[in-house]
Amino acid sequence: MGELVTVRVCEGISRGFAADARTRIAAVVSGADALVESLRIRIGTLGTAAGSPGFPGGGPGAPGPPGVLAQVNAEVDGRRIRVQEAAADLGEALDRLADGLRLRMTAVTAGWAPRPWPRRARTRGLPAATGASGPVGAVPSGSAVARLEVPCPPGPRRVVRRKQPQLVWCSPDAAARTMDAMDYDIHLFTDPATETDAVVYRVGPTGYRLARTRAAGPPTRPAVPLTLSPCGAPELSEEQAVERLTSAELPHLFFAQPGSGRGRVLYRRFDGGLGLIAAAS
Repeated sequence: MGELVTVRVCEGISRGFAADARTRIAAVVSGADALVESLRIRIGTLGTAAGSPGFPGGGPGAPGPPGVLAQVNAEVDGRRIRVQEAAADLGEALDRLADGLRLRMTAVTAGWAPRPWPRRARTRGLPAATGASGPVGAVPSGSAVARLEVPCPPGPRRVVRRKQPQLVWCSPDAAARTMDAMDYDIHLFTDPATETDAVVYRVGPTGYRLARTRAAGPPTRPAVPLTLSPCGAPELSEEQAVERLTSAELPHLFFAQPGSGRGRVLYRRFDGGLGLIAAAS
C-alpha cells in the first residue's frame, strides 16, 4: 500500500512530518489494500497552506491564523472519498484525519447509512450549524461545541477561489451520499426530476435538507431522511450574495444567478475568504 500513498506538505510544515502522516494513514487502510486504489494526503498550516492550488487556505502573504489543515483523498472500492480536518497542532490533525478516514472507509464498504446529526463541529471560523432558519440553502451559526478559532482577515470579504464544474444530474439521494463521501457540508447538483439545479446540505433536524433553484414538491420515496426547503433559491448578484452571507455570518449560501437561473454556492473557507461554485453554462 505504501507506494499508493502520496503526501504533500505545504510551506510551514516540516518535510519529516510526511513520513509520520504516511505511516498513520497506511495503518488505517492496512488489510483493505485490495479496496484502496490510491490515497493522497495534503497538510499545511492555516493561512500559509492557503496558497496551494486546490487547498482550502489563504494565499501567499495571507495572515497566518493558528492551526493545521489536513486532507486525504482516496478511491475505495470504486468510490471517491475525502476527509478534511483542522486542528490546533500536527498530531491532533493527523489523529482526526485517521479517525475520519476509518469511518469513511467503513461507511463506503458497508453500505450507506445516514450520518449522525448534529455532527462534531467543523473547525472553520464558525460554529457548527444547529438550525434551519435564514435564507434558502443557508446554515446559521450557533453551536456551543468547542472549535478551533480561525480569525477572518480584516477588511471586506471577497471571493478568492472560483469553481465552475459541469453539474452531475442525479437524484437527491445520490447527491446526499456524495456529500457524505466527500466530507462536504453542501453539494450542488442538477435534479433530473425537476430539471433544476439544487443542493443538499447538512442541517437539522435530520441532518439532510434539499433546496432547489425553483420550488418543487418532495422527491418520491427518498432513502435519505431529507427535509425540503419550501422556497426557490433567491436570485442574487455575486455582490448581493457576499453581503447576505457575511452580514448573517453564514458558512454557505445557495442562490440563483440572475438571468440564467443557474445554481450557485457561496461558501466560507478555513482562511476566512470566500469560495464560489457556479454551475457551468
